Amino acid sequence: VGFLKEGYYYPSHQATDFYHHYKEDIALMAEMGFKTYRLSISWTRIFPNGDDETPNEEGLHFYDNVIDELKKHNIEPLVTILHFDMPLNLATKYGGWINRKLIDFYLKFAKVLFERWKDKVTYWITVNEINVLGGYWTLGLASNHRKTGAHSNQGETPLEDAGIKFQSIHHMLVASAMANKMAREINPHFMLGTMCALSGIYPATCHPDDVALAYDMQDMMAFAPMETYVYGIISPLVMNKWRKENTVPQMFKEDEQILKSGTADYLGVNWYCTQTVGISNSKSGFNIGVELDIKKNPYLEYGHWDWSYDPKALKMALKECYARFKKPIMICENGWSELETVEDGKVHDQKRIDYLHDHIKQMQNAIDEGVDLIGYQHWSFIDILSSSQGFDKRYGLVFVDRDNFNIKNCQRIKKDSFYYYQSVIKNNGLGEINEER
Repeated sequence: VGFLKEGYYYPSHQATDFYHHYKEDIALMAEMGFKTYRLSISWTRIFPNGDDETPNEEGLHFYDNVIDELKKHNIEPLVTILHFDMPLNLATKYGGWINRKLIDFYLKFAKVLFERWKDKVTYWITVNEINVLGGYWTLGLASNHRKTGAHSNQGETPLEDAGIKFQSIHHMLVASAMANKMAREINPHFMLGTMCALSGIYPATCHPDDVALAYDMQDMMAFAPMETYVYGIISPLVMNKWRKENTVPQMFKEDEQILKSGTADYLGVNWYCTQTVGISNSKSGFNIGVELDIKKNPYLEYGHWDWSYDPKALKMALKECYARFKKPIMICENGWSELETVEDGKVHDQKRIDYLHDHIKQMQNAIDEGVDLIGYQHWSFIDILSSSQGFDKRYGLVFVDRDNFNIKNCQRIKKDSFYYYQSVIKNNGLGEINEER
């Protein structure tokens, strides 16, 4: 397609080979006791070019089989419609999500799914991590943007770049709201959520500048988009900031009513770790009107890739979200990544077990304190391809025997955490999870 280079290997083309292993994988989910499984639909499998007249029946049939297999094992499918992907043609021809035409293409895609599985799927996520943007899947390709009247993939200044991203987020929020409204007309019993990446933000010191920075980051990065898809409004604080910086997205007159008419039924969040920030003279790339420095918290443990281990912060985040938005909360992703190898046919991942234990305990504490937490999806059931670390970075409860350059036969191997999580599900998060360790 113009991006592939000779001599390079692209592990994403086969990844875990779920296409040929889905029955085996779902059987493992059932063995573990899964009550629900989150899956994402590949837009290109349904509309290869994005602007096709009719959907690809073969792609739909594959997902029919996956959903039927899940239902056979009494596993509730949780379907994500847009998950960091879109047909390349929508980037090259239209410029990606900065182009409002993407809303119509997305709605056509979503309508096919809603109508196809209106009697089989109850829980939906319209957009994965709507507050996290990057790459051509969101913004399109720079060389083609100006042909469509859009901006370049990267602005000439940080504020221009921010304006591009805000415009893209606005279009995605409008698309999500319209999808919610359409879905309820198809089946009023659907449960519809949009999901944000949520990370606790600590100030590096108690200096007021650091405290204000941490507050503003949390508000802009997570709570502002949540406010839009939960309440159907754009935060006045955000709008004021946009006006001051001249980064107000282009909005149609009807957008205000669209956002209000398509709010979410539940609040979806992804949670992994916390960040610690302070005012700095070094550039971070995060536009909030100041320069900042991401620091390591001296009171926390860090794993590979510098992600912190901070389970108590999860309870605080859940309480904060519930206090702000009064909506049921679904944790759509949560997990621990490691470099792992097979030893005598086994994978010993005690750190992941500890992470699960400590975070589920904090979820229970949040529930005990009144948070309406309706679901938890561990990330991930099986090792997957990470966007920047390939198969070196492993999240799964099940090991996939392949690496970045050799797909082998993708043998599935149960990790120690498989058996631990099996016991947690059996006890509904109780029993062993509450014992002294």
